[in-house]
This record gives sequence, structure tokens and C-alpha cells, in this order.
Amino acid sequence: MNNSSKNSGKIDPDKLSGLLNVVSKKIGVPADTLRSELEAGKFDSALSAMSGSDAAKFRQAVNNPQLVEKMMSTPQAKALYKKLSGGK
Repeated sequence: MNNSSKNSGKIDPDKLSGLLNVVSKKIGVPADTLRSELEAGKFDSALSAMSGSDAAKFRQAVNNPQLVEKMMSTPQAKALYKKLSGGK
């Protein structure tokens, strides 16, 4: 019971890794670089490679883990991730 309240607001590590890999391929920044910058609260590499509207969406997602969970749980996101990751 405690674990569910403890994990609320946290992004599932598998979903986060998948999202980082997809973003990494799209913007040409290594996933490890993105992860370390995000963990440090920096978004320089990611934001510099994005359009203004994509950067705004990225900032919104980073500031709202529940939004990321919701987006990654949709059938469309799952299908897109499956397609982009080679069907894995």
C-alpha cells in the first residue's frame, strides 16, 4: 500500500528510458546525455535541437510526470513507440 503512494508522481523507469531513446533519435542527442542533463535539471541539448513549440511541450512534460505517464499510456503512444523501437 505504501509503495503506490510512494511512487505517485514518479515516471516508470522503462517508460522514461523509452521516451529518452525516442527523443534522442529524433533530435540527434545521445540518450545518456539527455538523461544526465535532465537529472541535473538542464535541458540545453534537448531544447536547442527543438522547434519553439516542441520545446514548450517538452518543458510542460518535464514539469508534469503525470502528464508523461498519461501520454505514454495511450494506445497511440504505445503503437508509435513500438514502431520507432523496431517492434520491441
